[in-house]
Amino acid sequence: MAIGDGARRKGGWSAVGRWAAIRAGALAVWAATGLWCSSGFAPAQEASVVPRLVAEEVWPRHPSFLSPERRRELREQLSQQTAGLVNQAAILKAVFELLAPSVVHIESTSGPGRAMLLGPANEVEETGSGVIFDLKGRFYVLTNRHVVANATPEQVKIKLIHGRVLRPTHIWSDIESDVAVLALKETDLLAAELGNSDTVDVGDFVVALGSPFGLSYSVTLGIISAKGRRGLDLGRAGLRIQDFLQTDAAINPGNSGGPLINLQGQVIGLNTAIASKSGGNEGVGFAIPINLCRFVTEQLIEQGRVRWGYLGVTLDSQFDAAKAEQRKLPRLTGALVSAVMAGSPAALAGIQPDDVILRIGGQWIEDDSHLVNVVSQSPIVQPLSVLLWRNGRQMETSVRLVERSGR
Repeated sequence: MAIGDGARRKGGWSAVGRWAAIRAGALAVWAATGLWCSSGFAPAQEASVVPRLVAEEVWPRHPSFLSPERRRELREQLSQQTAGLVNQAAILKAVFELLAPSVVHIESTSGPGRAMLLGPANEVEETGSGVIFDLKGRFYVLTNRHVVANATPEQVKIKLIHGRVLRPTHIWSDIESDVAVLALKETDLLAAELGNSDTVDVGDFVVALGSPFGLSYSVTLGIISAKGRRGLDLGRAGLRIQDFLQTDAAINPGNSGGPLINLQGQVIGLNTAIASKSGGNEGVGFAIPINLCRFVTEQLIEQGRVRWGYLGVTLDSQFDAAKAEQRKLPRLTGALVSAVMAGSPAALAGIQPDDVILRIGGQWIEDDSHLVNVVSQSPIVQPLSVLLWRNGRQMETSVRLVERSGR
């Protein structure tokens, strides 16, 4: 009987029929694959190639293996390709070696007598950085006011790189610029060279050196990201004079008062603040230009206070392109006067409300906060030329500033 013939019952396969169909399918597969012969399963055939023993190594070498020749080749390659980077690193090493003996770590405890009133646990402690400079043969430390605010000389410790501890003999500070100066009695110190911040350009490489989070003598590298940053809310009451250099060199708590240095090893700024949501570095740091620091420190040392210039005008902080166009100015520039104080230097110079101050003392004015900085640092009493824009025309006058102190 042929497979399937008569094995199927009405309405389906019988058990015998199903088994016969499965067996027939299996035999067909075995025959097609050569596993079945007339006597059953096909026997294994004898191998036509016999493996042989070999003496030579046939395993691939592990990637970590390097022959002496390859190692020499890689060293020569690195030497050639990194020559520029090595030279740049040598510059940073030289800057650090030159400046490190002049950079200090500062610890201060503010509030005279507070320990007796509140106990040691309630004393206000500050840490920061500073840099040694010399003026007329005497050594001083330049730092931020907020690092030593309200502290007496006895409450301030100044640590040098080799662990030597100094105590200042006198402290001067200025709240409007956040600059402080500490006088030293030592005569065997190394002073840093102060540069010229007016020659600094955006894109210049700079090095920040200080004690972030108490980690003394930490070095970071960056560039000048911007200049003339003003009107910043740094949470410090009385900080009026702002003309910051902006840098992406890492600045963190503890860097305050430390130097910002150019690649010639000159101090061009005093690290003072950061813009941060986390409290740590986020690539936006601010430094006081060293020329402003020099202006403040020299007056503090020689006079005990800073004589800031006073013009006697109220400025329009909302002066914009639309208002400049209304006054037929070629472009938005200068500072718009909204009021003049009676009897002030501005009134005596004939400056009027609605005048736009374009230039004073030879410096072109960018905006209202820039005018405040320029006037504040201008000489007292000496006549200064002033260029005004009034009724669509330029006008010139002369002004003698007075001291702003007490105003």
